[in-house]
Amino acid sequence: MGQARPAARRPHSPDPGAQSAPESALKVLGTDGLFLFSSLDTDQDMYISPEEFKPIAEKLTGSVPVASYEEEELPHDPSEETLTIEARFQPLLTETMTKSKDGFLGVSRLALSGLRNWTTAASPSAAFAARHFRPFLPPPGQELGQPWWIIPGELSVFTGYLSNNRFYPPPPKGKEVIIHRLLSMFHPRPFVKTRFAPQGTVACLTAISDSYYTVMFRIHAEFQLSEPPDFPFWFSPGQFTGHIILSKDATHIRDFRLFVPNHRSLNVDMEWLYGASETSNMEVDIGYVPQMELEAVGPSVPSVILDEDGNMIDSRLPSGEPLQFVFEEIKWHQELSWEEAARRLEVAMYPFKKVNYLPFTEAFDRARAEKKLVHSILLWGALDDQSCGSGRTLRETVLESPPILTLLNESFISTWSLVKELEDLQTQQENPLHRQLAGLHLEKYSFPVEMMICLPNGTVVHHINANYFLDITSMKPEDMENNNVFSFSSSFEDPSTATYMQFLREGLRRGLPLLQP
Repeated sequence: MGQARPAARRPHSPDPGAQSAPESALKVLGTDGLFLFSSLDTDQDMYISPEEFKPIAEKLTGSVPVASYEEEELPHDPSEETLTIEARFQPLLTETMTKSKDGFLGVSRLALSGLRNWTTAASPSAAFAARHFRPFLPPPGQELGQPWWIIPGELSVFTGYLSNNRFYPPPPKGKEVIIHRLLSMFHPRPFVKTRFAPQGTVACLTAISDSYYTVMFRIHAEFQLSEPPDFPFWFSPGQFTGHIILSKDATHIRDFRLFVPNHRSLNVDMEWLYGASETSNMEVDIGYVPQMELEAVGPSVPSVILDEDGNMIDSRLPSGEPLQFVFEEIKWHQELSWEEAARRLEVAMYPFKKVNYLPFTEAFDRARAEKKLVHSILLWGALDDQSCGSGRTLRETVLESPPILTLLNESFISTWSLVKELEDLQTQQENPLHRQLAGLHLEKYSFPVEMMICLPNGTVVHHINANYFLDITSMKPEDMENNNVFSFSSSFEDPSTATYMQFLREGLRRGLPLLQP
């Protein structure tokens, strides 16, 4: 009996009158059908392979999907240790979404069905072999606080973004496997690499002992909450962070925690399509998820307990209570604070954070003390969320430019804030000065992002909207001169850098004479 083989593609001579494959598919399938076909055709070769069809087969047959992982096969060790991890999840508070203010007017209930139905963690508890956490081990010779990439990003401002029109994550490979398995405890469709830069997972050592490491990490991942025939709905937390304490050979895990920070009023971006094509209308919103957390219930323990002679010991005492393990105290030789480690990981993900962006009110206190102007960015969505479109454009085109970094560090105190945070600050009665600072900012704000230069008392001496800024930088130099906008008499070749430099210098020209001596 012959073996089944993939269908071969026959070479053919191009026919000038023939339709292209996408045009032919559109004619046969229609717009909605082509949208579904394209979402499954992950390599965009107009051919659905068995692997690409697998999610639909599982959906139609009702079979439980079997995870497909590509990782190094290790021989099973009966004495290896197991780590039990619990998931804690509180669903997104829909009342924190911007669109809740008008009762979700114009938003179909079907569009939000994946979000509304996600009320519990997919796996409340799971057991992991300790060796599966080996990707968290640092490279040889890694120094305390020096970041390294567990999962490197593949995107930049020059490579663009990945498709929105996808439902099912690609099978994870290598070091992606453990991240995928962990995030799958929250939801069955995690993407370990986001559609936008910065992607991936970065880590750094925060403590070193003779036998153990403490590793802090930051993950940029997102989830797809919809399945066909619904349109894609992307759920993108600002970040996952956490730590792991593991032995230097990864045979024992002392502690593990992973979570979405919840100290700000908003921590999740959401995007969903309203049509069957990559260019269809997309809705964008932000919101707050109170808790997305994974935590080890205790240190990893042996799966099988052996005595000195190699005989198996019952894991429970005669009373029925489990055996209690005693772990030695770890004596650390080198340590780095959580705050400093978080800052270094943040800078690794976002080079623009080489400038210290202070909390809003603290920035104005510092400006008064140092007699400097405040460079303030007010956003609808967070500046350091990987999926916030306006903040992302501003970061990639301007704020990571070395000349801009230098001028900001030398001449300004910088801060960025969310509109909602300043609206909340404006309603507080305890501190009239803080209310005034927030009010002066909100008076100048226009959606989606407003960049401002302010005096230490909050007076805005210069400001520019992100949309206007992007319009300017997309103009030809001669058009800019003719329209009397920013001059291009600059040594910078990049129009974005030149324009933002002009904005900052104009702010200095207007603001420095007004600073109190």
